[in-house]
Amino acid sequence: MSLGLAACGGSLGTPDNVLVIAWNIDSINTFDPARSSDIVSNEVISNLCDTLVIPDPADATRLVPGLAERWQQSADRRRLTFHLRPDLRFADGRVATAEDLAWSIRRNLQLNMAGANALREYGFRLEDAEQRIRAVDAHTLELELDRPYPQSVIMQAIGAHRLSSLLDRQTLLANQQDGDLGNRWLGRNSACVGPYRLREWNAGEVAVLERNPGHWRETRLERVILRHVAESATQRLLLERGDVDVARNLNAEDLGALEGSPDVRIEAVERPQIYFLDINNDHPILGNAKVRLALRYLFDYQALADSVMRYNGVPRASFVPLGSFGALDAAQGQPFRLDIDKARQLLAEAGHAEGFELKLLYGTPLYSAPIAQHLQHNAAQVGIKLSLERMTNGQLFTRIFANQFELSLHSLDSNIPDAHGMASRLVFNPDPTPRKATGAMPTVFASYYSSAANREVEAALLEPDEAKRIERYQRLQRQQMQEGPFAYLFQLNQVAALHQRLRDWRWNGSRTYYAEVGKTPRDSGGGQ
Repeated sequence: MSLGLAACGGSLGTPDNVLVIAWNIDSINTFDPARSSDIVSNEVISNLCDTLVIPDPADATRLVPGLAERWQQSADRRRLTFHLRPDLRFADGRVATAEDLAWSIRRNLQLNMAGANALREYGFRLEDAEQRIRAVDAHTLELELDRPYPQSVIMQAIGAHRLSSLLDRQTLLANQQDGDLGNRWLGRNSACVGPYRLREWNAGEVAVLERNPGHWRETRLERVILRHVAESATQRLLLERGDVDVARNLNAEDLGALEGSPDVRIEAVERPQIYFLDINNDHPILGNAKVRLALRYLFDYQALADSVMRYNGVPRASFVPLGSFGALDAAQGQPFRLDIDKARQLLAEAGHAEGFELKLLYGTPLYSAPIAQHLQHNAAQVGIKLSLERMTNGQLFTRIFANQFELSLHSLDSNIPDAHGMASRLVFNPDPTPRKATGAMPTVFASYYSSAANREVEAALLEPDEAKRIERYQRLQRQQMQEGPFAYLFQLNQVAALHQRLRDWRWNGSRTYYAEVGKTPRDSGGGQ
């Protein structure tokens, strides 16, 4: 949606050939597609590295050619063949081949980081990766699948995933340390086929992306600058002065103040991203499903939606985002409301009528602090004493990944517009033993394991009848809302305030497309 909004002068504005974005980018800690698991890093990497296929900017459920010009799945649905563009080149002009891409995909399994989980979900293993992820010739890549997955799922989950980025093998091997295949080097650099390359990175300050020469598609602006600006008021001021083109972290108050202004507009798009209360199921109290259910009744969802989440999202208690295959509708997907008495009753049934103490961790999104305080206030009424600790997003995820938390507030986005995208991370757990992990698997971090739920996730994925597949996912959503490991709160919108000079800001729930952006030159009057 697009709403007309506003600014004042006093600045010469940003250069005509540069896109400047004000954003809280403190969660970035890598430019390695195999390691990245946070939303900001993923967006930046998707503009540094092309994938096999790309979600259509106008419709994320539709895929268009990326590295691959065309592709097909075999009749038995166990083999995918991708025919690559003949003009793929790295930043220095060297030709990129299907063998480079096969190495890049197998590298995810070698490193055993976030990208490895996405491959293992579909049966890929390091021990036979060379046979099942292979280059047929210089321009043809073949993937051999272990089971007959739906093509729509496998193309989104692998073909459009950052794990299919085409990395510069020669550069990464030349810069590897202790056999890490260039992972540490990619903490400050990029090396892949894509519309931009990383020119500069100063953590907590700025990331500068520069147009990649010789890329196969047009990149309209020479440079993209992401300025780390955490405060909403500062972002708004910079936008009003014309010192930035885009503000990405404005709170509801600042967004509301801009409404009706002619020089700025607000654009929002529904994301397949759920903001939730992460609950450590290994905790002796939180492992009880009735305690987790009680926590769901301690939020006034509508009051939050009307205030701190006014622009940022809609109440959602299901793990499947609206707009995804198999999702419950808006009403069915949010059956909860604030009910202190119900929460007190459930805690008593769980044997905790006298209450208990917990610590709640949260990061830097502007709505996190008021939501944390909201829960703290309501929890106190049922005897739960919550202490709050705010930290950077990077610190928060480090704690979560190490299973060093009791409660935390954060979000997760799906890599495919299909219920399986979230079910595979928020319900399924391949490991019944609580442990530390490095992949993007919240059930592992939160020590939740259910063999029955695992079986249902796998059965729904492979169900050939679409109507029955939907039924399975909707039944699983209802069960998880009552007994699952997490308390889902909101489906998030992606919101940006744009200076009126910007043209063709393109995004959807899956990606933001920097290469599509254009600007009206300053000497042309700046109109849209």
